[in-house]
Amino acid sequence: MYLCRQDAIAEASAKGFDLGDQAVFVVRQAGRFYAYRNRCPHLGVRLEWLPDRFLDSGNELIMCATHGALFVIETGACVAGPCRGQSLEPVTVSLADGNLYLQPAAGGG
Repeated sequence: MYLCRQDAIAEASAKGFDLGDQAVFVVRQAGRFYAYRNRCPHLGVRLEWLPDRFLDSGNELIMCATHGALFVIETGACVAGPCRGQSLEPVTVSLADGNLYLQPAAGGG
C-alpha cells in the first residue's frame, strides 16, 4: 500500500498515516526508515500529541505524548516510562522508485 514519497519525510522526523482501521507512523533517521503501529504498548493510545509529532525534542527517541515513555527509533524498545521493557509493534515498509509502501503483515493480513 502506497504511503508517500520518501522525501515527504525529512531526516530526523516522522510522519503518521491513517489507513482505514490501522494507524502507523514512519521515522526517517540516518537515511533509513523505521515504521511502527501508532499505539503505545502501555495504554493503547496514539503516540503523537500533534500531527506527525512522534519524536522527543532532540529527535533522538520516539515519545508517547500521554505519559512521556521513550522508545528507541531503530528497535521500538521502550527505554523509559511505564512500559519499560515493552516495545512498539513494527510494521514493514519498502522503498521503490522514491516511494514508501506499507507491506502486508506476515500471513496475508
